[in-house]
Amino acid sequence: MVLGRLTHIAFDAVLLSAFLAGVKRSTGLTPSFKSEQVSQSTEVQKWVNNYLWVGEVVMDQSVALMSSSGYFERKR
Repeated sequence: MVLGRLTHIAFDAVLLSAFLAGVKRSTGLTPSFKSEQVSQSTEVQKWVNNYLWVGEVVMDQSVALMSSSGYFERKR
């Protein structure tokens, strides 16, 4: 039961990270570290950057998978 809950939370976290990567790609908006609380902690910045990197990787792999699939087509 605990393992299932942890898996669900991890999946949701990766999904949110991929969503943020999509927002970054389509709009250019990224999180800002101008807040005094966050900017003082380089450890927090490192964790946030790693978290967002995971979303970028998931986004890249998803696009590659969908591009090679016959179920999706690119419309411009």
